[in-house]
Amino acid sequence: MSRKLNFYAGPSVLPVEVLEELQANIVDYQGNGFSLIEASHRGKVYDKVHNEAIALIKELMGISDDYSVIFLGGGATLQFSMVPMNFLVDGKVGDYTLTGTWAKKAYTDAEKIGKVHAVFDGKDKNYTTLPEASSVKPSANSAYLHLTSNETIGGLEWKHWPETGDVPLIADMSSDILSRPVPVDKFAMIYAGAQKNLGPAGATIAIIRNDLLERCGDHLTAYLNYKTHTKSNALYNTPPVFSIWGIKLVLEWIKKTGGAEAMAKRAEKKSALLYGTMAESNGFYRCPVDEKYRSTMNVVFRLPNEELEAKFLKESEEAGMLGLKGHRSVGGCRASIYNSLPEDAVSTLAQFMKEFQRKNG
Repeated sequence: MSRKLNFYAGPSVLPVEVLEELQANIVDYQGNGFSLIEASHRGKVYDKVHNEAIALIKELMGISDDYSVIFLGGGATLQFSMVPMNFLVDGKVGDYTLTGTWAKKAYTDAEKIGKVHAVFDGKDKNYTTLPEASSVKPSANSAYLHLTSNETIGGLEWKHWPETGDVPLIADMSSDILSRPVPVDKFAMIYAGAQKNLGPAGATIAIIRNDLLERCGDHLTAYLNYKTHTKSNALYNTPPVFSIWGIKLVLEWIKKTGGAEAMAKRAEKKSALLYGTMAESNGFYRCPVDEKYRSTMNVVFRLPNEELEAKFLKESEEAGMLGLKGHRSVGGCRASIYNSLPEDAVSTLAQFMKEFQRKNG
């Protein structure tokens, strides 16, 4: 079968060998006579998958025993509520960096729960740049400082991290987790939806420093309290079994491929190819994002007019490239080039861009 080139922003491309492993074991999981997605989540067959997935996250991200790693449902969107519900205590303020669509969604949800403050708002530059990390400081009575490490829609990515002292730093890393090494010990919490870099849609990973859990109040319902999940090894209720199985296989692939360091090299090489193609186009392709903060995961670009963009999208799809249309809120084009996307796919896109310019420039 000829596979198309998948540039969708999420759910997104997975390694073919992971898909083949899922296919080979979906009916009879490793000779057990039943599928893993039919197995009890409290049985030994699933338990092994669950614990191996958590162990791989810890290994690949260098996570110490000072942190708990759990799986949750609801995507990163549920975390927009759970973070302030658990950590935005009375008399404190939740600090947020407003860097694009997803950061603003997190802020808007938190605003309904407690007092929030924008320590940075990129609105005046249309969310095309980020502040210097050293300039971002939490409020005097801050409960935490929240940032979105990579804006999937806007194509911006933090390259360095704010120093927040004793104030917990919390990050939504949904679209760039394990695309590069991250100093986990700088963060009190990291969360990420799996469906971009880590596996099939359905599971969210949360990495929480254990001392932060002391702030979780007993007034919360069971599922919304992080302590419920850390105390039960993320098995309080039935977890998203298929997604976690897929995550485990993707993590094994990342480890075999060289870990976060190798993913970073792949990401730099792939993104540099596309940004370089734009730079050589004499303005035919342009990226609106500040060059210092351009994402290595989501490459956004515009053509001279919307008519040419529509033609580009139509012809690229006919050529077997999917998902290059920019988000409906901003338009334009976007290539999501996550860990699992082969370098050859990006080379094919870059060559198509050059040929399209030759014919239409």
